[in-house]
Amino acid sequence: MSLSEIRSSADARMAKTIDAFKAGLSKIRTGRAHTGILDHVLVEYYGSPVPISQVANVNLIDARTISVQVWEKPMAGAVEKAIRESDLGLNPIAMGDNIRVPMPALTEERRRDLTKVVRGEGEDAKVAVRNLRREANEALKKLVKDKEISEDDERRSQDEVQKLTDRYVAELDKLVSQKEAEIMTV
Repeated sequence: MSLSEIRSSADARMAKTIDAFKAGLSKIRTGRAHTGILDHVLVEYYGSPVPISQVANVNLIDARTISVQVWEKPMAGAVEKAIRESDLGLNPIAMGDNIRVPMPALTEERRRDLTKVVRGEGEDAKVAVRNLRREANEALKKLVKDKEISEDDERRSQDEVQKLTDRYVAELDKLVSQKEAEIMTV
């Protein structure tokens, strides 16, 4: 592996960590309804677990209510059950082939708990970024050991990897603070 390959690999993997963190944040409720909250809920469809978006239209009725319009009437019960049994704490209401999902208001205590969860997820993502930095630095040390690069090149590359790490950690901090502000907004 060359220096540029090590840097680009670390950059790409750190970017994937950020994307995974953003996906995790989208699952954390803020009290406002958004269709993405049901993205990870799987429903049994002819023996296969599939996302709700593949068996129904998911729309917003208002700021606190999601509408799930199933395409096949027999699927309504399965979709309602999947939403109820998900880890989201939602209580769907079936109305024929349409399911309404009201978003319960968050209490102050629950908001504080959610900010703690967000901070914890942020720390986990930072650890992942730092582990990627460590792996990149180990790869650089291996290149020095194999006499493929000089120690000066290794130091320069380690500095670049550190700057990359700092950039991604700062982005994670920004995402955490934005989500905390969103959660604490009543």
